Formats: sequence, structure tokens, C-alpha cells
Amino acid sequence: MTEKRYLNWFNKIGYGTGDIAGNMVYALLSSFVMIYLTDTVGLNAGIVGTLMAVSKIFDGVTDVFFGNMIDRTRSKMGKARPWMLWPYIGNVVCLIACFAIPMEWGQTAQYAFFFIAYTMLNAVFFTANNIAYGALTALITKNEHERVQMGSLRFIFAFATSLLIQAVTVNSVEALGGGAQGWKWIAVIYALIGLAVNTFSVFSVKELPESELEHKKESDAPAEKIGYIETAKLLFTNKYFILICGIYLLSHISNAFVGIGIYFMTYVMGDANLLGTFASFTNIPMIIGLLIAPTVIQKMNGMYKVNLAGYAFATVCRILVIVSAYFGSVPLMLLFTALTNIGMSPMQGDLNALIASCSEYTYLTKGKRVDGSMFSCTSLGVKIGGGLGTAITGILLDASGYVNAAAVQSASALSMLNFMYLWVPMIISVLITLLLSQMDVEKKNKALMAAQK
Repeated sequence: MTEKRYLNWFNKIGYGTGDIAGNMVYALLSSFVMIYLTDTVGLNAGIVGTLMAVSKIFDGVTDVFFGNMIDRTRSKMGKARPWMLWPYIGNVVCLIACFAIPMEWGQTAQYAFFFIAYTMLNAVFFTANNIAYGALTALITKNEHERVQMGSLRFIFAFATSLLIQAVTVNSVEALGGGAQGWKWIAVIYALIGLAVNTFSVFSVKELPESELEHKKESDAPAEKIGYIETAKLLFTNKYFILICGIYLLSHISNAFVGIGIYFMTYVMGDANLLGTFASFTNIPMIIGLLIAPTVIQKMNGMYKVNLAGYAFATVCRILVIVSAYFGSVPLMLLFTALTNIGMSPMQGDLNALIASCSEYTYLTKGKRVDGSMFSCTSLGVKIGGGLGTAITGILLDASGYVNAAAVQSASALSMLNFMYLWVPMIISVLITLLLSQMDVEKKNKALMAAQK
């Protein structure tokens, strides 16, 4: 039987553009905030990394809080869309603040200013916006193929935005006056573009009535509101939620280590402009993979085999990137970087559909919907994974003897950059492959639905 369709292409593309807005924040922070703070403001990488790590304590509290708030919301716009719309204004203010550290202040005040802006951005505004955006996957369609398409489209926009930001930011900062002034204006431009695109994305879709989501008649009583403690129990007794949290966290920790590419290209490869080339060989193959992922997943009758095989292939290619680097072959590094990202692309495209399936598993086993809270793992992964990864890179840079803006770095600093950029992503790829081998939620859901008929 053919699944009912809920979305047209305008809805799917409109939804996908929301990740342009998200990456105006995330890509700029993950790729450039550390080098801005160390080489422009003059702050210590180890102290900055420690502040980022402390900031993650607040993130861990707010993820489930905002997920639960979404689950409890009843409005004309639905559950998630209000939380996607309004918090982005806070994203704008805090992103600009992170790249507008007052240069005339003392360093203690500068550290405090950054910590407050960074924590408010991640723990409050980006959390609310990002969880709501992810939750829409489960709230605007029940069709699994449409969910995979939405996931692929959003990550196509995400990686295209990331590619553009990595390719043009350094030169754009110089064109806007260079130094602190250039970084402030680039943050202003990206933040305002993000605000406009986020608003468009919110109004390009509509949420389904709760009666349809919960297989109820319109006349049935409304669903009960679920408290925070019960929500937490529902989440953490779902083994697939724990697995998807682990996958998301590891993915974004890996992204943070890849994000020190600006340091690796500048000091190890000797050419900062290579960052744009490697960004192209990272993001363009990912986009190509995302375009074909929905078709491949549909033909393979599910996500499990495609995700597992893709990540196993990506892990082998990550090893070959390392081998190529030690042979000093940039072309081979680029080739295997491209193949790595093709292998990773199916899972990137269907992550939201996987989370929706995890939420469906909770509904089938417990009879309660916690879609917003289930999608808290997306925010947890982006913020805690990415933030913790960026924090660790700062701490490791400082420990290795890295000197801000030095023409030549020490041998220990160069060795650390090799370890962080080449080896850590490969190790994480192995761990994600192991987690994906246990991610058979689609099979379990089908068995549960068959048993309930």
C-alpha cells in the first residue's frame, strides 16, 4: 500500500532552507570562533576551551527542558514552529556578540563577555530553535520517505552553507576592514541572512493536527501533558534514543576537530587557502550523496543497511586520508576526503528520519508522544558535541605549545594538529560505525505495528 503524502516540493525545500539559518550560526562558530579569539583578540586557547567546556554544563540542562516545552505547547502555529521562529532573534544578538569582543577591555572582562554571549547563544536560543526545527520532521508528515527527503534536503543546504562560509569568510573579513572590525561585520551579515531564511522556513510548512499524529479522532480527548521526570524516563528507557544521542555527539565532536582545518592548512600544509579546496572536497561530495540517498534508501527498503555500509566505507577512506597525508600527497588526501563524505552522506540525510522512528518506537511501546523531547538529541549533539569538541581542541592546542599568530609553530604543536585533524575523526568514525550496527529501530517498529494489528 502506498503511504499517504503530506508535503509538496515547496514545503520540503522551504523546510530544508532552515539549515541555512542554522549554519549561519553553527558553521561560523565551529570553523572560525577559536582562531578569531586567539589570533585577533589575543585570548589564550586553553582558557577559551575551558570556558566552552564549562558552558556545556548549562547546555545539558536546557536540551530536555526545551524539548519538553515544545511537547507541552499548544498554539495556532503548532508545537514547534513558535519555538523555531522567536528564539532566532536571540541567535542574531548572541552570534554578533561572540565576534564583537570589545578590544579595549581587559582580558578578564573579554573572557567574561565571550562566556556569557556563547552560553546564552548555545544553552538558550540555539537550543530552542534547533530542537524545534528537528522536531518538525515528525510533526509535518508521517511518511517515512518524505522524512528522509526532508533530512537530505536540509543537510544539502547545511553543507552548501558550510562550504560557502568556509570558502569566503577569510577573504570577506579582510574586505570588510580586517581584524576585529572585519569579524564583527561578517557576523552581522551572516546573522541577518540567517534571520530572514529562518523566518521563511517557519512559514513554508504547517504542522499536522495532533489527532492525526496520534491516530485519534478529532472528538477524542486531547493528549495529556507529560512532566519533565516522566519525559526523561521515556527518553532514557528507549535504547535507540541513547544510540542516536551517541551518534549525534560523536558526529559533531568529529566536525569540531575537522573544524581546526584553518590551523592545519596554515601551519602544517603551509597554505591557508587550501581550506577552501578541502571544504569543496568535503561538502560537494556530501551534497551529491545526499541527493541520491533517498532513492538508495527507498530501494534498500530502509536506512539500516545503507547507513552501516556507508559509514564502514567512510572509515576505510578516513584511514587512507591519513596514509595520504603522511606521504605528502594533497591530491590523494582530497580524493579520499571526497569518498569519505560520500560514504557518510546517507546517515547525514536520514538522521531526522531515524529520530522520528525512535520517537515512534516510544509511542508504540509506551503509548505517549514526546517528539519535541526526542529531537533534543539534535541540539544536544550540535551544541554539546560541537562545543565540547571545540573546547577540547583549544585545550589541546594550548597544551601542545601553540603560539597565537606565530609564523612558525613548534614540532609539538604541529604533531598535535596532525593528531586532531587526521586521527581523531578516523577514531570517531569507527565508534559511529559500531553504534550504527545496533540501530535497527525500523525493524523493531514494523514488528511492533504488526503485533498490534
